Amino acid sequence: MASILRHEKYNCRVSSVLNRDVKQFGKKYLFDENDETCWNSDQGCPQWISLEFEKEQMIDTVQIQFQGGFVGRDCIFEAKQENGTQFTEPFYPEDINSVQIFKLKQLLHTKCIRIVFNESTDFFGRIVIYKLDIVNTKK
Repeated sequence: MASILRHEKYNCRVSSVLNRDVKQFGKKYLFDENDETCWNSDQGCPQWISLEFEKEQMIDTVQIQFQGGFVGRDCIFEAKQENGTQFTEPFYPEDINSVQIFKLKQLLHTKCIRIVFNESTDFFGRIVIYKLDIVNTKK
């Protein structure tokens, strides 16, 4: 299992950061491997995370560790594939703290993936993520 985010160059964008406090809750904390830090969105729905890779990647698995009570619901993986077709696949996280693994139904060949959280288990629509990883288990 090869983590694409550890080995490839990419840019990340997020829909929002709690109180615009990027020093404490910014997107960089999605990938820092520290259990004490997290990305915390501001309130409102939908929230999203967008990753754009320097080179096209093969993606088949996404791993996300939410904070229970601040978990995405009615979620969608979106990507534009190399042949120009749009890929969308819904996924349904559990409201738990442990790492959740989401296997995609097909191997994606893409430079850009977007994870959309249309709703949240939090009344205000906030999402809290401690870990995000994009994986190719075929490597």
